[in-house]
Amino acid sequence: MKTMLDAMLEPYESSTAEQRKLALRQVAQEVILCGLSRAGFFGPAAFYGGTALRIFYGLDRFSEDMDFSLRQPDANFDLGPYLASAERECEAWSLHFHAEEKRKTGRSAIKSAFLKSNTRECLITLFSDDGVANAIAPGELLRIKLELDTDPAPHATFERQYRLLPSPYEVGLYDTPSLLAGKAHAVIARAWRSRVKGRDLYDYVFYRSRNIPVNVAHLGAKLQQTGQVASGQDFGLDDATRLLCERFESIDYVQAKADVLPFIRDPHSLDVWSADFFCSITEELSEAIADAN
Repeated sequence: MKTMLDAMLEPYESSTAEQRKLALRQVAQEVILCGLSRAGFFGPAAFYGGTALRIFYGLDRFSEDMDFSLRQPDANFDLGPYLASAERECEAWSLHFHAEEKRKTGRSAIKSAFLKSNTRECLITLFSDDGVANAIAPGELLRIKLELDTDPAPHATFERQYRLLPSPYEVGLYDTPSLLAGKAHAVIARAWRSRVKGRDLYDYVFYRSRNIPVNVAHLGAKLQQTGQVASGQDFGLDDATRLLCERFESIDYVQAKADVLPFIRDPHSLDVWSADFFCSITEELSEAIADAN
């Protein structure tokens, strides 16, 4: 069985403990996805966010969390059986993860859970133990966070894709215009406080470099949901462009670069980051054409 995991590890550098930890996280994410798929999770739910962009669309940065959304609102959705399936899938590949759902303390539509495993044990499972794993503290845990939005904004559009490793499985996910809408919403609405999330900006550049259009209807619905746009207010591409540029003008790009640097291979790709740069690449943003069907 380890042969399949070996194939999944091939794209990653693995000479140091830190490189191996990054590779372990990326591989474990895909094993977890496979387990969720086996349980039928992608009937009611869809995958989105940076990890979805990395696995299915070729985003060239490492990712941490796994973000999902229900297709239709359901405040009573039970995540438990799907987490159990993810645990079993990890166990089948000798990755001993334990799932732990986080109980909500306030009113939130987001359900959260962690899958946790001993980092050193996982590294010994995946790599020949040549001493590199000894650089990891014995009690260090690898935590992979899963978040599920149980009250999704309307007008998202979806697609299905397939993966062959570790075993063939199917995933439902947001299509790229809807993924871009979610990312644009994060850029506009996320409360960054003192830590600017440069990963949002890096992903935004990825979308623009591929000239992906934005699902404006979904973006507008998300902004209404979080209060940046008044309920019932008309919202179009010009409004999206204006709000994005206003946010770009307010960003501390030194902080933004510091946030994303640990997740990328080419730090020079950040050299041009500035309000001018981001507003310039936003000028050509286009709107996805709604499917008449």
